[in-house]
Amino acid sequence: MGFLKILAGMLLASGFAYFLGSLNSAILVCRIAKGQDIRNFGSNNAGLTNVLRTYGKKLAAVTLICDLAKGVVSVLFARFVVGGLMGITVLGDELFICYLAAFFVMFGHVYPIYYGFKGGKGVLLGATSLLAVDPLSCALALTVFALVLYFSKYVSLSSIFASLSFPVFTALTQMARGYDSYALNAVMVFAMSLIIVYKHKPNIQRLNEGTESKIGSKKPKDN
Repeated sequence: MGFLKILAGMLLASGFAYFLGSLNSAILVCRIAKGQDIRNFGSNNAGLTNVLRTYGKKLAAVTLICDLAKGVVSVLFARFVVGGLMGITVLGDELFICYLAAFFVMFGHVYPIYYGFKGGKGVLLGATSLLAVDPLSCALALTVFALVLYFSKYVSLSSIFASLSFPVFTALTQMARGYDSYALNAVMVFAMSLIIVYKHKPNIQRLNEGTESKIGSKKPKDN
């Protein structure tokens, strides 16, 4: 397979994922359903929590589904269009193309081109995208999340530990299953983990200061 064809496929998967990820579901859903800009209400944050507080559970649920769908659609596009129809593979399989899409849809969500590169933390979207690529590694990382949350009661700490464990599980499980691209795939997941950890810098500071909120202590802050 020619280098230029592989490069074109990678660019197509990455570009599609990034521009789709950059769409803000909270803004779009509220504008379509209510004809209003969510940024003018409540905390002025274009996030799920503000939608919930301003318009209630139904619109919040639609917003959440749309956010999670961005990851799934991006991965499916990479797998079936770029990998399937175009026949683009890296090291003999289409998984790396899917991980590339997962990274860029999360990157678009966190740094959206349409909204001044100011977005969310990307935890849920990243997890959903990776679930669509590798359910086994995702299940193991979610187990880490659940265990850390059970013992610490900190959602932020659980997210950080789960994200950092994900590339380890990716490398180990895919190496055991004979994927030639396991190292490249783990690198992409690690890059996603670094973004999540970076976006949690304020939470890490509060954890160090002992001021981070635990589950049930008070209302969660907007993401």
